[in-house]
Amino acid sequence: MRILIVEDEHDLGAAVQECVRLDGHAVDWFTTIEDARAALATVAYDFMLLDLGLPDGNGRDLLREIRRTSSDIAILVTTAEDQVSDRIAGLSDGADDYIVKPYDLNELVARIAAVARRYAAPRRQAQYHIGDITIDRENRSVSRAGQGLNLTAREWAIMELLSRSPGRIYSRQQIDTALYALDQDVDSNTVEVFISRLRRKVGNTVIRTIRGRGYCLDEKNGS
Repeated sequence: MRILIVEDEHDLGAAVQECVRLDGHAVDWFTTIEDARAALATVAYDFMLLDLGLPDGNGRDLLREIRRTSSDIAILVTTAEDQVSDRIAGLSDGADDYIVKPYDLNELVARIAAVARRYAAPRRQAQYHIGDITIDRENRSVSRAGQGLNLTAREWAIMELLSRSPGRIYSRQQIDTALYALDQDVDSNTVEVFISRLRRKVGNTVIRTIRGRGYCLDEKNGS
């Protein structure tokens, strides 16, 4: 997933960014509402980790702004406020879940995964089959003829993205966006390298190359 972190505590923000990256996500981290708004206007994020107490305002204002739009981003609110009324207010404003500081990073990663599963369930089927390949989005795994494949985090990110809309063509830039944060340099042939590695694992016919446009899953063989 492409995740936006909005957190003004530097040590915590850096730790969360690294932890979430290690879990296989592309992560951008900003410390103000203004920068978060600019990022949201630029990138189609799947998930946002939103602190409420920010230097240029209350994160609830940004939360309400997002929910007034058609954005379907999942939002997990983080805050030091431990009053039940504050939690209820955040959920009423449109947060999908709520975690109180200080929190364990492993718990945070688990909560992100849980919210993402709940959010995706109504929109996408849990599994997609292409020939003898099974893509299991709920368990973040891919198997071939019933045998699990050992995918790297970025290889899984590509398979998850392509399986969101089988048959839809995703451009190289769209795949780059799903794989890398704004502050990461990307080599010109990185996507091609990952696609090549994936084909060695899942077979050459699963991922189609549409010349000049991008890549897609072979919808005619899927279910």
